[in-house]
Amino acid sequence: MPAAARAIAGVADSKLLSPAERERLARLIVERAACVALGAASVREIGERNIYQATSLAMRRALRRLVIAPDAVLVDGKPIKTLGVEHIAVVKGDNKCYAIACASIVAKVVRDRLMQRLDARYPVYAWRNNAGYGTPVHIAALGAHGLTAHHRVSFCRSVLERELELGL
Repeated sequence: MPAAARAIAGVADSKLLSPAERERLARLIVERAACVALGAASVREIGERNIYQATSLAMRRALRRLVIAPDAVLVDGKPIKTLGVEHIAVVKGDNKCYAIACASIVAKVVRDRLMQRLDARYPVYAWRNNAGYGTPVHIAALGAHGLTAHHRVSFCRSVLERELELGL
């Protein structure tokens, strides 16, 4: 976000905002940002590496796609040793830092849209309602219908094993 620009009212931790409010704010953030870039890692990349390395990869991709070099790189959470650029890590940064909160909102909106598209293709997994997290309905669908190419095998395996151990 431009340093001299006035903060957008209502920007906060994306998890505390309604979907409609996130959508509204994301549009304003994208309009006012000096630039925005997204990065992602595929299910295959997460499985081949691990979630930490895949997160670092996605962040590097986003940084490479920026059309303006950032003055500083801020990361929500702990430092990422494999990021390859100097950065400032802010634990619970989406609650403490305006720029991180803006990035969190844009990322959550993109992720929610992806989950809605997956839900349209695979409604039995109720992705629209769980945003990719293992709700009881989603876990039951995994047991009944198996995995899709969009599921992380190692994560699903551990969730299903835990459910079996608990007798659910």
